[in-house]
Amino acid sequence: MSSRPTAISDALYQYLLSVSLREPEIMRRLREETSEMPGANMQIAPDQGQFMALLVELIGARRTIEIGTFTGYSALAVARALPKDGRVVACDVSEEYTSVARRYWKEAGVADKIELRIGPGLNSLDALIKEGKKESFDFAFIDADKANYQGYYDRCMTLVRKGGLIAVDNVLWNGAVIDPAKKDEDTAAIRRFNEALKKDERVSLSMLPIADGLTLARKR
Repeated sequence: MSSRPTAISDALYQYLLSVSLREPEIMRRLREETSEMPGANMQIAPDQGQFMALLVELIGARRTIEIGTFTGYSALAVARALPKDGRVVACDVSEEYTSVARRYWKEAGVADKIELRIGPGLNSLDALIKEGKKESFDFAFIDADKANYQGYYDRCMTLVRKGGLIAVDNVLWNGAVIDPAKKDEDTAAIRRFNEALKKDERVSLSMLPIADGLTLARKR
């Protein structure tokens, strides 16, 4: 019995995928197309997408929000897991990247479940709050610019209902969070965010070593 996560070699990761990943063909095509694009490293891993879909099913989510949509893989994973009347509000700043997302959402038959809002994430979240959407979301996924993680989280705490779940990506930042030589703004912002979240008694908390680190915070 190990007291820490098993080190994942490339071969072991491929085994993990081979015995657990149920990635639909359309999602595989989206992932492969995105892998050839600039900024491909912003795409979540397929096993993470499947895990998020499972979380949405487990909590019986109907309304979800994400900050940072890129080419739409995470929104597609979540939308497919939602009931017919479920909705995703997807926030991003790029018309170019999300044009790829729109194409795949339409092909997958979930475009009517996804509302895309283009603009700075903080502005989109503030607009939702002003529209009276406080505590109306079941699930939130944060995966955008790291400097604004705290601001995104604070607003999601307003928008997500009690018992709802907030998932935050890249919290291990490829190991940079423990490297004292890394002093760039993004790394510093993630360190501050992680430290602040540990002290937030409004949530139940767990940081998981999935992909680049995924924190789950359940609003109490």
